[in-house]
Amino acid sequence: MKLIILDRDGVINFDSDDYIKSPREWVPIPGSLEAIARLKQAGYRVVVSTNQSGVARGKFDMMTLNAIHQKMHQSAQKAGGEIDAIFFCPHAAMDDCDCRKPKAGMLHTIAHRLNVSLKGVPTVGDSLRDLQAGFVVGCTPYLVRTGKGEKTIEKGGLPPGTLTFDNLAAVVDHLLLAPAAAQGDAIASKDSKKKQ
Repeated sequence: MKLIILDRDGVINFDSDDYIKSPREWVPIPGSLEAIARLKQAGYRVVVSTNQSGVARGKFDMMTLNAIHQKMHQSAQKAGGEIDAIFFCPHAAMDDCDCRKPKAGMLHTIAHRLNVSLKGVPTVGDSLRDLQAGFVVGCTPYLVRTGKGEKTIEKGGLPPGTLTFDNLAAVVDHLLLAPAAAQGDAIASKDSKKKQ
């Protein structure tokens, strides 16, 4: 099973310093939903892992968060894709929970629920904590420049092996071209052996 783990705000939809507090405020980044559709067509399971401390801070309630996620599901489906599951942490940093990224609790839950190893699984985020949470459990970290991505690059300290792309669509281009390129290399290698 091919799996990819995406952060939500700043990766799939535009982020806001004042939180995404309603379905109306949830606006997809151009190309992100189409990228999810391409992942699904290529056989990936698409999982979202997102910190949503706005719940603990009283910015919005669980019913509103569910409505936002319902809009995200429907928007992905309209674009021909599907989000298989959404995992979220509703706590604030002061709650000191295990599920809030950069801690890896949410990622461990994903691995347990799906009964998979996360070693080498691409995890896409726009902040250092997204990448750190994935790196700890063996994921391959991908940073996008959308959302807080540019600030994250400026601050530095990225996990070893982090790959940086302009947006989710560019990450998907890379992921879907990589196997094809590897296959092409294998074919070229066979051809060269035949000629020898």
